[in-house]
Amino acid sequence: MRIVLVGPPGAGKGTQAVRLAETLHIPHISTGDLFRANISQQTELGKLAKSYMDAGNLVPDEVTIAMAKDRMEQPDAENGFLLDGFPRNVSQAEALDELLETEGIKLDAVLDLEVPEDEVVKRIAGRRICRKDSSHVFHVTYSPPKKEGVCDVCGGELYQRDDDSEDTVRKRLEVYHTQTEPIIDYYKAQGLVVTISSLGPVDEITRRALEALKRDEDTEK
Repeated sequence: MRIVLVGPPGAGKGTQAVRLAETLHIPHISTGDLFRANISQQTELGKLAKSYMDAGNLVPDEVTIAMAKDRMEQPDAENGFLLDGFPRNVSQAEALDELLETEGIKLDAVLDLEVPEDEVVKRIAGRRICRKDSSHVFHVTYSPPKKEGVCDVCGGELYQRDDDSEDTVRKRLEVYHTQTEPIIDYYKAQGLVVTISSLGPVDEITRRALEALKRDEDTEK
C-alpha cells in the first residue's frame, strides 16, 4: 500500500506511522528522517537544505520533493510506503501526484488522524522532558512521574520545552489549519481520505487504522 498520513501536531502520527509501517511491511518515510539522513550523509540535497536552514529560511518545496522522490525510488519502497510529514501543503501534494504519475503508480489512501484541538493542547503542553536524558519523557496527566518534577529513571530535573507551551502549540495548530489541512480536501476530491479518531489507547488507534485501511482497500477492489 502507498499511504499518506496526516493529522495535527499531537495526533500521534509518529507513533502510528512506525506501527502501521511495520505491520504492513512498508517503509516509514518521514520528512524529519529524510532531512537528517541527507544532511548527515552530506548529499547534494542535504547540503542544499542545510544552506537554507543555516540561513534561517524554510527549505523550498522542490528540495523536499526531490528528497522524497529519491527515497521512494529505493528498493524497499517498491511495494509501497507510508509518508509522514509529506506532503505538507497543496503544492507538495500536486507535485507528489505528478511524480507518482510519471512512475505509473498512485496513492491507495490518505489516513487522517482526527483529534480535538483542546486534546492536542493537553497532550503537547503536558509533556515533560528529562534534562539529563531527553529520551525520558513524561506527561503530567497520562504518564506522570512518581515525584513531581523528577525523572523516575535517572533522577534528572523534568522541564517543559519552549515549543511545548500552550501558546506555541496553538500557533502550530494555526499553521496546520492554514497550510496542511487543505490537503485533506484536495485528497477527498480524489476519494482517497480515510478518517479515524486518534483518541484512546495506542493499540486501539492502530487497530482502528488498519481496519479503516483494509475497508478502503476492499472497497477499491
